[in-house]
Amino acid sequence: MSEFLIRNPQGFPFGFTAITKITDSEHNTGFNFGILRLKSGEEIKIHRNFESVYLLIQGMCTFIHDEIVKTVERHSCFTDEPQAIHFSANQFIRIKAIADCEFAIAEVDNPATFATQIFDGSNVLESHSDAHHKNMRIIFDKQNRPESKLVLGEVINAQGQKSNYPPHHYPQPELYHYRFLDPDGYGFAESHEGVFKIKQFDTYKILDYKNHTQTAADDHEMYYLWIVRAPDEVKKIKIY
Repeated sequence: MSEFLIRNPQGFPFGFTAITKITDSEHNTGFNFGILRLKSGEEIKIHRNFESVYLLIQGMCTFIHDEIVKTVERHSCFTDEPQAIHFSANQFIRIKAIADCEFAIAEVDNPATFATQIFDGSNVLESHSDAHHKNMRIIFDKQNRPESKLVLGEVINAQGQKSNYPPHHYPQPELYHYRFLDPDGYGFAESHEGVFKIKQFDTYKILDYKNHTQTAADDHEMYYLWIVRAPDEVKKIKIY
């Protein structure tokens, strides 16, 4: 199972760190994924051949597209609603960091053209709590972004609790990226018949129809970003 777990124990430097690639020869998820860190005042111009989403994990920035200029802020992915910009291939996007920023970036091959959308918490598809999760957020899926080849969401896993339970799987590849409120925190990922320890900044590829569920260790609150290849038909992906 270790070949499906990518560790970055020291975190991520400024600039872009690739974690998975569409061109991976083994255990291919079918999308690019990585972490981008920008310094305060830094500005980037984006023009990619992929459908892309830039999710702000922490920081303050301005998203600029077409004639839209919108400033968003997120103190913590644990307490604050998602802030993201999602756009189709060959669009012109700018992001300016007002404070130091960290983004999770996912890209997928998709020839469809659709309007760029900023998600700022007010238009997240679903956000709610239940007995097992502190909070679950579906940012977008086929319901509100039918042309997308990605589904994006977040889970705040309460201390000592399970999420994605009972164990389940999708036919599409998935990817989870983890953070802990305590940097020394940890949790456990169940994959089919095995269980392995999850730590800060880990990324977990879920392939081959493997049933999976997550558990946060006692006294350790766990966040994970989840990305799923979108199904062809328009339907809701259930969060357990």
